[in-house]
Amino acid sequence: MSTAPTTTNTLLKVILAVLLPPLAVFMDRGMGTQFLLNIVLTLIGFWVIGIIHALIVIL
Repeated sequence: MSTAPTTTNTLLKVILAVLLPPLAVFMDRGMGTQFLLNIVLTLIGFWVIGIIHALIVIL
């Protein structure tokens, strides 16, 4: 059994976490508290804190 789709999805989410952290969290968790928290962290934390949070949520 191949794990290619899972690996591809994870890679796409990691790339999105670096470029657009809230979008990556939305793709992983949907519209919820983690998504709203990531938007706030991205705006307040000058992008870097949002990236770190998105990577923690995704991985």
